[in-house]
Amino acid sequence: MSKKTIIAAAAVVIVAAGAFVGQSYLTPKSAPEAVAPPVVRTEQPAPGDIELFRSMTGTIEPADSVYVIPKAAGEITAVYVKTGDYVEEGQLLCEIDTKQVDAAKLQLEAAEIALHDARTNLERMRVLYGSGDISAQAFEQVESGAKSAQIQYDSAKLAYDYQVEFSTITATIAGKIESSNMEVHDMASQSGPLCVISSEGAKIVNFAVTEAILDNVKEGDQIRIEKSGSQYTGTVTEVSTMVDAATGLFKVKASVADGSALANGSSVKLYVTSDKAQGVMTVPVDAVYYDNGVPYVYTFDNGTVHKVDVETGISDSEKMEITSGLTDADDVITTWSPELYEGAPAVLEPATEAAAE
Repeated sequence: MSKKTIIAAAAVVIVAAGAFVGQSYLTPKSAPEAVAPPVVRTEQPAPGDIELFRSMTGTIEPADSVYVIPKAAGEITAVYVKTGDYVEEGQLLCEIDTKQVDAAKLQLEAAEIALHDARTNLERMRVLYGSGDISAQAFEQVESGAKSAQIQYDSAKLAYDYQVEFSTITATIAGKIESSNMEVHDMASQSGPLCVISSEGAKIVNFAVTEAILDNVKEGDQIRIEKSGSQYTGTVTEVSTMVDAATGLFKVKASVADGSALANGSSVKLYVTSDKAQGVMTVPVDAVYYDNGVPYVYTFDNGTVHKVDVETGISDSEKMEITSGLTDADDVITTWSPELYEGAPAVLEPATEAAAE
């Protein structure tokens, strides 16, 4: 290549480079796009109640249950009820042949005859004593004999009534026959119940709580009960302060006034208060964030975002208890945005701004 050719090529390169540089300086630069501040909603802390519940299992029992046990052994001669029947108080359930009713009846009849004879003799002696035909001592002996005959009759009558009572078994309360062991010709024994009668209407639920929950369970407290999709309300009636050695828990009873549909012995799900705070400062639970385990919220003040560390208490699905870090006048930001940080600009949502005004 000749020297003139090399010089011409170099000149072309220099001219092109100059044109590129000139174009770079002459072309105006575009300005960076402005980022709009986030639009936020705010809410001031408000006083409220927070109550936490613990789910557990309880057992339904009748409010009143009676085990019918005979007072004397004997053969069952008649049965008038069966399991599932409803009975009234005093209704006859069965009859028992105690083998002693007849004997007691004979003794009563004998005592009745003796009393009649004693009274007749007393009237005769009273006439003779009035006429002076017998001494006062003789009359007193006849009078004592009549009194003794009366006592023997009363004793025989009481024994007979007891035997009749023992042989006729009646219901001591109105309710439902939950179970029955009565069959004709079976032997009734004082060691086993003939049947179990449960009162109708009110039911109770038995359950047990830990020591941590015990402080939050008081007599008169309301509990929520669930069974087969239905809900019932219970009222705590008994709270044991002695731990059950078998379970390590504390027994609790609650009445269920509208629980007639609940079967005795069935298991139910119930909810008791495990912790609660009343009249405390609360904010929406979604407005609280955490930085290395330290809770904080964002507040809005004249178009500026502030990050405020807070101390919290208990919370439910909606509210968080704030124990320190905020005042009632603070505007807590309740909407999340990646543009939130200390000192960031922000704009109130129109609806929120109108409400604040």
